[in-house]
Amino acid sequence: MNRTPPGRISAIMYIVAALYHFTRFDDPDALRAPMAKLCCDKGIKGTLLVAQEGINGTVAGSRDAIDALLAHIRALPGCADLEHKESTAQNMPFNRMKVRLKREIVTMGQPQVDPRAGTGHYVAPTDWNDLITREDVAVIDTRNDYEVAIGTFDGAIDPKTKSFGEFPDWWQKNKHRFAGKKIAMFCTGGIRCEKSTNYLLGEGVEDVFHLKGGILKYLEEVPEETSTWHGECFVFDGRVSVGHGLKEGPHQLCHACRRPIAPEDVKREEYEAGVQCHQCAGEFSDADRARFRERQKQIKLARARGEEHLGDG
Repeated sequence: MNRTPPGRISAIMYIVAALYHFTRFDDPDALRAPMAKLCCDKGIKGTLLVAQEGINGTVAGSRDAIDALLAHIRALPGCADLEHKESTAQNMPFNRMKVRLKREIVTMGQPQVDPRAGTGHYVAPTDWNDLITREDVAVIDTRNDYEVAIGTFDGAIDPKTKSFGEFPDWWQKNKHRFAGKKIAMFCTGGIRCEKSTNYLLGEGVEDVFHLKGGILKYLEEVPEETSTWHGECFVFDGRVSVGHGLKEGPHQLCHACRRPIAPEDVKREEYEAGVQCHQCAGEFSDADRARFRERQKQIKLARARGEEHLGDG
């Protein structure tokens, strides 16, 4: 993550825009270059994923730059009603801009799943608490295990998946637990629930709901004193986590395993900056750790020269 140089106060507040939209792009490759050029010209950084099924990504830039990009995307076929979520960052939370072609804009690996054909019932953040506290409702967190570990809703079930592609298999093994229950699902910004609720509808589940706008919209709109959310929400940018009001959280990222670590975790004996944390201390070889140490050395040298290193963040 880029930091303001010591002694200099940044006057810029970056707009961070998270967006996704399911639509049909017949030639997604033709969309990539113009979008990348616009972002480069406007100083936008982040990642946009483009596939035949639509677009997904999180980017950051000035107010004018983000507005220009949103206008460009909304002019694409089927994207006029694109919705997005905004937050702010004191420092640019991305190191570079990437526009990538993908098979799926969020990978589930289920070709029959198509959110355009139908999804679960959207539940507004202000109505979410009432739904998930009902006895006939089972609440499922569709995010990955490392995301759930730093924050989730009261009573939510953690499938302990390492990737979203594992969710269908988890459901097949556990669906007997939810007989007669209504299913309420949530994720960071809503995109995973577009697919997971469509998947459950295809499996014959009748009453499926999901949090509109995801956790980010809930944390933005629901006051902390009435919230059923505990902890922080992992975000895929340099902020690492956000809390109520979308305020930047205390976590940093382990640059070896890419999992979030809390301030107290850096005091653990297993921790070595840029090399390992307590969660991945046994996952890498000595050769891996030697490579990580060399990368960390180069990052420090680049910082000392006032330069940006691509491995930093």
